Amino acid sequence: MAFLFDSFEGWRKHSGSDTASLVQAVLDYELDQKGRSESQIWDGLNTAWQVMKDAVKTGLEEDMTSRSGMINNGAKKVYNYPKPVLSKEFQNLISRALAAKEVNSCMGRIVAAPTAGASGIMPGVLFTLQEIHQIEDKKILEAMLLAAGIALIMEQKASIAGAVGGCQAETGTAAAMGAGAIVYCLGGTTDQIFNAVAITVQCMLGLVCDPVAGLVEVPCVVRNASAAAIANSSAQIGLANVSSVIPVDEVIEAMGEIGASMETRYKETALGGLAATKTGRAISKKVLIRDIEMLPDEQ
Repeated sequence: MAFLFDSFEGWRKHSGSDTASLVQAVLDYELDQKGRSESQIWDGLNTAWQVMKDAVKTGLEEDMTSRSGMINNGAKKVYNYPKPVLSKEFQNLISRALAAKEVNSCMGRIVAAPTAGASGIMPGVLFTLQEIHQIEDKKILEAMLLAAGIALIMEQKASIAGAVGGCQAETGTAAAMGAGAIVYCLGGTTDQIFNAVAITVQCMLGLVCDPVAGLVEVPCVVRNASAAAIANSSAQIGLANVSSVIPVDEVIEAMGEIGASMETRYKETALGGLAATKTGRAISKKVLIRDIEMLPDEQ
């Protein structure tokens, strides 16, 4: 019987010490629970990977101006800025995460990984990782399966929805998926992968979901870039065998507890945080009026 992804410790015991077995456990789950053939699973992953890369390309090459006007080709501005803060690779990472998320905000085609609100993180992380380390596509697809296993556990032990657990649930989960994927692709151990996941979530705990005007644009897009950076820093720390101290299952449980106690106004309702600022309220009113004006006249 396939492992049902109720805990990271259970995943470890089920898979043993071989990280390839972590991936196999997710594959077995898909085969057993979803009724798909192995070829269908790999074909689906390959399609998702192509969509992710296309989203990055689209966001960096086409006009990305949202109806609200809050998104206005930010990814291209970051990508083309002549002075990198750290390195061109870091600049590429940030701009690619922005690009894929801007495609979502402009109603383009993306992969919800695990949600549309966090859809820039995995593309930014994996695209840049592959470019720097020349990772083969097959390894990337395996890392995507591993990331799916991470998300399955986080969904069960906490949540992956901003409306339930705040933005920690969406960008936090996606960043954890990205960190685990990086460590796996670079030959890390199971301990290193799980430490990277735990460290990532520790860095994202308590992040609220406060979309201005109720749109998944501000601050959602820039949070995707920041989460991509956190995924990489956590992967670097995990690969160096730095312990998360608090075991990953306990970290995710803490995430669930924080999400449950978070006030409703901080859970995608646009009633608190940035959405409730003077400027946020003014933008919301402007967007609402514009949408009403665009409604078709009654016949």
